[in-house]
Amino acid sequence: MTLKQLSGRIHLWLGLSTGLIIFIIAITGALYCFAPELQDLQPYRHVAERNASFLPPSVLKQTAEQQVPGKFVLRIYYLEKDKSAMVFLFKKEEYSYSVFIDPYSGQVLKVRDNDRDPISVILKIHRTLLIPYGHDVIKWSAVIFFFMIVSGMVLWWPRNRGARKQGFTIQWNASAKRLNYDLHKVLGFYASWLVILTVITGLFFAFEGFAGFAYRLAGSGRSVVHPKPPVSDTTHVLSATAAEDIVWNKLSNQLHARYASFIFVFPANKTAPLLVRANPDRKTLYKTDFLFFDSYSGKEIPGSYVWGNYSDTKTFADIIKRTNYDVHTGILWGLPGRIALFFAALVVASLPITGFLFWWGRTKKAKE
Repeated sequence: MTLKQLSGRIHLWLGLSTGLIIFIIAITGALYCFAPELQDLQPYRHVAERNASFLPPSVLKQTAEQQVPGKFVLRIYYLEKDKSAMVFLFKKEEYSYSVFIDPYSGQVLKVRDNDRDPISVILKIHRTLLIPYGHDVIKWSAVIFFFMIVSGMVLWWPRNRGARKQGFTIQWNASAKRLNYDLHKVLGFYASWLVILTVITGLFFAFEGFAGFAYRLAGSGRSVVHPKPPVSDTTHVLSATAAEDIVWNKLSNQLHARYASFIFVFPANKTAPLLVRANPDRKTLYKTDFLFFDSYSGKEIPGSYVWGNYSDTKTFADIIKRTNYDVHTGILWGLPGRIALFFAALVVASLPITGFLFWWGRTKKAKE
């Protein structure tokens, strides 16, 4: 059996077994490319800009807890001057709410069950298919799709110079069967170069061991950034002022000056620190500084952890870790990158369809 014959069998059976899942992942991924624009259409995300200070996090936290009692506040988002603050209440597999608040007045603009928000549902389908063990199904389907891309490239590779041109062009005037074959083969080839980046970056999210192995290969051992977060000192006596407000008083003058946004991430247990993700850029994440504070005293914990400060980016491993999400979503290259990824995702969604039609046609012909 030749390499092409083996690749053909692998490509066929992997495609038949995961085609529907790949279609769903691709369609939801394509839609989510324009999540920023879709979110801007939601009126509760906007407020009138004022010459006033934002309210401290403890006030926003208390306001959200009053709206959704008994739920854990995981994050508070401070964004641009004309955007509402968002308080995110979340517990895995149990609930997910977002409370949108005017950061100047404290007025509640929207209490949203994220399980009923179309944009959030699109993302959840992309990650879990909305089924039990969906995350596992997604991540192993991504592994299979990686091998499908590789086997597809082997099948595409022209046997001689005469066949090379056919691998790059679609014969639009050909028969329906030939056109379907060209759409699968040629569009798949062009999309593969971009899609393989989204697959690999997706595997970084899905498999912690794979990500760790890749980081080590890329020189994480030489990085000054510690991969795990620090811990809070539980012997500290709680201050009369909430720790998040102590941190806010230290950092608030840097919001809209040095940084475009803050995300306060609250500790999930007694020893966890308070994290502030301070991002100087509105459209990407890779420049974000991870600032850790003791959750009892509000004092900054020295050192560089998880992502560290952007200035701590020294190794290729640091670069991979920081840019992984931006590459996966296309935002690293701005709107052109997201548009390119949108069309690539549509091509991927078409591949199970054109592939099935090609296989069905050959099977039918063989029976005749």
